[in-house]
Amino acid sequence: MSEHENNRDTKGRVPFVQMVPNMVTLTGMCLGLTSIRFAVDERFMLATFLIMLAAVMDGLDGLMARRLNSTSELGGELDSLSDFVCFGVAPSILIYQFFLSSLGGLGWIFALVYAGAACLRLARFNVMKDKPKTDDGETPHFVGVPSPGGAMLALMPAFLVFGGYFDAHSIPMVIAIWLGFVGVLMISTMKTLSLKAVRVPRSLSRVVLVLTLLVVGLVFFRPWLLLVSVNVIYIFILLVSIVKARGNLFAQS
Repeated sequence: MSEHENNRDTKGRVPFVQMVPNMVTLTGMCLGLTSIRFAVDERFMLATFLIMLAAVMDGLDGLMARRLNSTSELGGELDSLSDFVCFGVAPSILIYQFFLSSLGGLGWIFALVYAGAACLRLARFNVMKDKPKTDDGETPHFVGVPSPGGAMLALMPAFLVFGGYFDAHSIPMVIAIWLGFVGVLMISTMKTLSLKAVRVPRSLSRVVLVLTLLVVGLVFFRPWLLLVSVNVIYIFILLVSIVKARGNLFAQS
């Protein structure tokens, strides 16, 4: 084989490692779609678990793409489509089936509001990729609540039920309003925390490592307590952001 033919063959092939991030993204999308199936079958705990697992995949695919230097426009668009399925459609169907079906069409309207807000939030994210970043290339903050965070907040009633802390079935209208409010937070223009840009002082690094051990223990023995606690902390952070925005959720960012 000539050198020219060898170069052409090399250019016609894609290194397998560069395909891995997109494979992880597709895996996450499959988890979201399967969550919808289990929600329809009223296997709500498993459906919720799959959405949480999809969130883990969502964090991994971006990290892997940056580490393997395999970011691409295709990967970015694929990630947004997967996020819409996993964190927009799947949570809205799960919450409707689990809590809002007794409200009939009214409950479905709130489910549509949440899913539509997730779609709009992801569309806005795609057109804001050129916004200012920190010195290491990470955005200093999110504009509005990111879709995985929105899914976590939307699923709060399910976490409370699974943990045995509160039977949210008794307040379907409150849950419907909560779902709609989370949708508003996703499309808001207030600045919210981006973990990618958080920097931990060296003096606290050991504390963070110890807390990691605590989190791992809770994952195995008190997962719903962990998820409720994370949501409560995140809600507090959002309240701080709302105060900083002086209650104006749609100010120009």
